Amino acid sequence: MSAELMTTKEVAKYLNINDKQVYALIREGGIPASRATGKWLFPKQLIDAWIESSAREGLSRARRQSEKAAGALLAAGSNDPLLDILQTAIRRIHPELYIFSANTGSSEGLAALNNGYTDIAWSHLWDPETGRYNTPFIPSRLPRIDAVVVNLFHRDLGLIVAPGNPLGVRTIGDLGKPGLHFINRQDGSGTRLLIDYHLQRAGVDPLRIAGYEREVSTHLEVGLAVLSRQADAGVATGSVSRLLGLEFITLVRESFDMILAKETYFKKGVQDFIETLRSDGFRRGVENLGHYDFHASGKVLFAVN
Repeated sequence: MSAELMTTKEVAKYLNINDKQVYALIREGGIPASRATGKWLFPKQLIDAWIESSAREGLSRARRQSEKAAGALLAAGSNDPLLDILQTAIRRIHPELYIFSANTGSSEGLAALNNGYTDIAWSHLWDPETGRYNTPFIPSRLPRIDAVVVNLFHRDLGLIVAPGNPLGVRTIGDLGKPGLHFINRQDGSGTRLLIDYHLQRAGVDPLRIAGYEREVSTHLEVGLAVLSRQADAGVATGSVSRLLGLEFITLVRESFDMILAKETYFKKGVQDFIETLRSDGFRRGVENLGHYDFHASGKVLFAVN
């Protein structure tokens, strides 16, 4: 099959859905396809454009919904279980505040912020040259935004494996072991970029890793894949390992930040968000999760003058 045309099975794998869902999309006219010699064919270039358009429409739809609610904010980008807990805490204290959040990965979150599709980007992009998170990427990724970077928390990111670590995974280089099945994060996410960097340093060819092409969009999905034995290992936060009773091998402690325009930073909803994050009540509620450090929470790490 030409690299420019995909079959039904190939596009199902590409979109991480099953064949029946592909046929449903064809019936609805929701996916670009053509029929030739009795088979459906999908131009890859048009599929990529359709994916981008669908994501943009989803964010725009969420923005329209958020504009109907006073004090609402739209967020996109990386994922962490603590964000869900934090949003629940905020709703208790500030019931008028709504935050609509999309798990798009750090890179796409910054792109959405730069293009005006979201108010906030969650991000943990690491720059190997400087050893810093997020701030080195502001000039190149947010040329249209007078950006502010605020730390939310630091967290442990590492390898998650089954209890007892039956395959003896110790480092990311062990992911190439024969018989080990991996579960990956989506391309463009901060976790995926970190995985690829460490694999390169360890001299491991991703093509040698069974399951490298299997992608999910959240840390919890990684943990559930390991818990259900659909995978032997994945990279996720330490809090997910604690929640699911899995073993954890720390790779890094990273900075998880909120990035937004300067005018958005001063909105009441954002300040209420930061206030809740820094409150003793919230901290006490999540301390048993472990693997988080709040010493810099709410601190402005970068601001365009």
